[in-house]
Amino acid sequence: MIIRSPEPEVKILVDRDPIKTSFEQWAKPGHFSRTIAKGPDTTTWIWNLHADAHDFDSHTSDLEEISRKVFSAHFGQLSIIFLWLSGMYFHGARFSNYEAWLSDPTHIGPSAQVVWPIVGQEILNGDVGGGFRGIQITSGFFQIWRASGITSELQLYCTAIGALIFASLMLFAGWFHYHKAAPKLAWFQDVESMLNHHLAGLLGLGSLSWAGHQIHVSLPINKFLDAGVDPKEIPLPHEFILNRDLLAQLYPSFNEGATPFFTLNWSKYADFLTFRGGLDPITGGLWLSDTAHHHLAIAILFLIAGHMYKTNWGIGHSLKDILEAHKGPFTGQGHKGLYEIFTTSWHAQLSLNLAMLGSLTIIVAHHMYSMPPYPYLATDYGTQLSLFTHHMWIGGFLIVGAAAHAAIFIVRDYDPTTRYNDLLDRVLRHRDAIISHLNWVCIFLGFHSFGLYIHNDTMSALGRPQDMFSDTAIQLQPIFAQWVQNTHALAPSLTAPGATTSTSLTWGGSELVAVGGKVAMLPIPLGTADFLVHHIHAFTIHVTVLILLKGVLFARSSRLIPDKANLGFRFPCDGPGRGGTCQVSAWDHVFLGLFWMYNAISVVIFHFSWKMQSDVWGTISDQGIVTHITGGNFAQSSITINGWLRDFLWAQASQVIQSYGSSLSAYGLFFLGAHFVWAFSLMFLFSGRGYWQELIESIVWAHNKLKVAPATQPRALSIIQGRAVGVTHYLLGGIATTWAFFLARIIANIFASHFGQLAIIFLWTSGNLFHVAWQGNFESWIQDPLHIRPIAHAIWDPHFGQPAVEAFTRGGATGPVNIAYSGLYQWWYTIGLRSNEDLYIGALFLLLLSAISLVAGWLHLQPKWKPSLSWFKNAESRLNHHLSGLFGVSSLAWTGHLVHVAIPGSRGEYVRWSNFLDIPPHPQGLGPLLTGQWNLYAQNPDSSSHLFSTSQGAGTAILTLLGGFHPQTQSLWLTDIAHHHLAIAFIFLIAGHMYRTNFGIGHSIKDLLEALSLFSPPPLLLLRERSSLSLFLLLRCVVREISLFSSSSVVVVERDVLFTCLCIHRTRLYYPSCLIYSSPIYCRVHHDRRLCSWSDIFH
Repeated sequence: MIIRSPEPEVKILVDRDPIKTSFEQWAKPGHFSRTIAKGPDTTTWIWNLHADAHDFDSHTSDLEEISRKVFSAHFGQLSIIFLWLSGMYFHGARFSNYEAWLSDPTHIGPSAQVVWPIVGQEILNGDVGGGFRGIQITSGFFQIWRASGITSELQLYCTAIGALIFASLMLFAGWFHYHKAAPKLAWFQDVESMLNHHLAGLLGLGSLSWAGHQIHVSLPINKFLDAGVDPKEIPLPHEFILNRDLLAQLYPSFNEGATPFFTLNWSKYADFLTFRGGLDPITGGLWLSDTAHHHLAIAILFLIAGHMYKTNWGIGHSLKDILEAHKGPFTGQGHKGLYEIFTTSWHAQLSLNLAMLGSLTIIVAHHMYSMPPYPYLATDYGTQLSLFTHHMWIGGFLIVGAAAHAAIFIVRDYDPTTRYNDLLDRVLRHRDAIISHLNWVCIFLGFHSFGLYIHNDTMSALGRPQDMFSDTAIQLQPIFAQWVQNTHALAPSLTAPGATTSTSLTWGGSELVAVGGKVAMLPIPLGTADFLVHHIHAFTIHVTVLILLKGVLFARSSRLIPDKANLGFRFPCDGPGRGGTCQVSAWDHVFLGLFWMYNAISVVIFHFSWKMQSDVWGTISDQGIVTHITGGNFAQSSITINGWLRDFLWAQASQVIQSYGSSLSAYGLFFLGAHFVWAFSLMFLFSGRGYWQELIESIVWAHNKLKVAPATQPRALSIIQGRAVGVTHYLLGGIATTWAFFLARIIANIFASHFGQLAIIFLWTSGNLFHVAWQGNFESWIQDPLHIRPIAHAIWDPHFGQPAVEAFTRGGATGPVNIAYSGLYQWWYTIGLRSNEDLYIGALFLLLLSAISLVAGWLHLQPKWKPSLSWFKNAESRLNHHLSGLFGVSSLAWTGHLVHVAIPGSRGEYVRWSNFLDIPPHPQGLGPLLTGQWNLYAQNPDSSSHLFSTSQGAGTAILTLLGGFHPQTQSLWLTDIAHHHLAIAFIFLIAGHMYRTNFGIGHSIKDLLEALSLFSPPPLLLLRERSSLSLFLLLRCVVREISLFSSSSVVVVERDVLFTCLCIHRTRLYYPSCLIYSSPIYCRVHHDRRLCSWSDIFH
């Protein structure tokens, strides 16, 4: 008989006040490294600071200190999560249409963000239904809130405040467990106790708490909501919790209290703990009573599991014993030593956790659509697509992270001298066999899976559809997948007789579920197209595994570089001595694995998006006919590469590339911007470090020459840094592009702009100036406007054949060009521009104005400068400023330009900033203006023999009223135009003091409108803000002036927007087009008939 000594009772102690709380290190960047703490000599310091800040292994070798830092950082992470959640709930309370959505979830879209009206960005506020304008969200929060039983914004506010309190508690806990009571290393290594607490406490009690909330709050509230009861009439959550009689009215078993539980008569509770299976036909989600039952069941399982491991009481399992007992005839020492690895290497522990969590996240992605857990989630296609995509990306990144930390463990923590003949050692010794076989599998899968597509593309191109692999020709049915589907579909009658239906409608065997005329879920058929794309999935996943696994197995050594372990986790090329050693470090394998992970996940989410639009999502008519979004084209189009490009990428990109001017325009900008970010990454990935170092040295030389060189010497990114920046931009650009492409496809709506519109106008005009200066013939055209045709820009198209090149080589150009019919040449010539240099300067000036407009738009969104609603409603002040400032001052400024630059230019004088003060616009200067003899400015006008742009026949008058046309240019006299602008400048400057503001004098718009009832105006339909009608009065005067006015209806829809059939068409459209040819303003316009035609058609 062996008497074992009693095992010592486990006592875990903490160190009190181990590290003093101090903020001194905050002021010392790089305090964790002696080298980095010295400060920056070169820009490499910045990158090293970021690379090593969280690499606790490089700060200290003390495992206890590292463990405490990681533990404390976990609380910081929890704090950020609670803070983020609080923000989401606050947005729902403050900016959302949640209460309106609750009343009609099938026809009103969820929105929790409203863009403020500045620079026209309020265009993003699309109509989501129910009279609400905002950005449609696709996070699924509305559905979670409804499933939780939240019925008002007040409840969202309370939850947001609660999350903030928890965020604060987590921050405090992080500080407390590092500075005040830090656990010892033994506490972190007591895995049995940790597992018991996590299983029983975190998962068991957490699930039990949630089951209690669902039973006492969610179920009754959702029952009322499903019955169509107004959320404001539903009792508050605490009333259900405190008043059992209230619950008993909905669920009679509550009358019996806990008696059925203690008497094991649990079936009594079947009215709120069900096992129905399938989807609720009202909400399209899982039955809430099913999910409550599920959480209660797993709570019990986890509570029992939380007592499974041995702690102070000497009963239960020991993980060390379990692992060391894991031996077989072909496994050597088995898992002996694995316990020590997982309790001393946190990288190994993290790798295992990341691999499991990543796999679980991908499983969640597939369950979220096939078994939608929240009400009305299944019919919100944008949210369904977003959640699947989001969880797939997260899962992919976590799995790559698992490989990264496994490699770090192998490099830093693995000791091959103490690990002999255990499973890990045996795997490492067989690494060549493993990798070579996996490589063969990848090659086989790649050639065969892609080969099937190439075969189909070839047959399709040759017009032989009968020889393609498809459901209608040579079938490759996924028989094993179909068998799995059928088995699950038949489960209620075979393996799970207690269930009324299968776990998911996707298996088949049931009727579809539709909510509000939209398909929630239906059986998903699998065919040849699915067989083909699933083998592409197999290929991309295996290649990703090949790269990542090779990085782990060869992290310490290889035949090429036996001393990898000494070089570390990341190192650049080892020089040419070994015949080339680039991209062999463990980090480089992670780098390459990220690209293949991106490939793998991209194919999955593309497949999901197209398959669901083709075969699941859509509408159902009263007759039960289902119309899918893409009409079931997946089966026939996705079997060729060309089909994927044509019918998926190109066809479905139509929404995002045509989104400008609508509420989807931000997705269009993101689509383009993310493409740029992606393309930007290639600059880092394609060029080597030496190239950039040489470039930087020349830039440094230039800075030294100008004596503006910084003290920190610029350095090119290292090879590792360049790859890190490259892959980051590659993934960010690709993911954001896909996001914009997906959501713009699923969502859609409209609105308008101001400062942003100005910025675009200035930018567009600047582009015109630049194009002509760079590729036009402006200077040549000036010499002979009658015979030389103006060129807009050159054409470069590699697809042009010789006939096309010859056809577009015109206007005296040496290559293909576009002829300008915009009239810009004539306009620039009229206002005094004479050289390409003038055009370049004008382009730069307009670019500056464009930037100022953008800044103005941004500035007026900031809290300090944001106008209040009363500012927008102050119509009198706005009219005064628009009339005097916008029209008056700008007309006066334009008069100045005509008098000082354009008119002298028409007389052969070249006036610019350099000689502006030397050439007076009139011989008598300001004398006539100051003495009141204004008529002197009209004396001695240009004669009828005046040649434009020369002094021949030129006069000295600057303000005339000649009428008619200049005989040579057949356009209005420039001196007449200057006189006109000066006159209307005075009129508008006076009009800008016409309305009453702070000084109590002038007209009141309200009084004017009310006085209108004395007259007989056209019938008016005023929908919003009658201040806009003042513009109608001004417009009416103008229209009367030109005798084109007749009775019409005016609709005032939004502030400052007048939709009028007659006024708009006759003044803005008909009148300018008439004037352009009847009273041409610009020189030589009359001589260009094409230009007149184009201008008339355009206007």
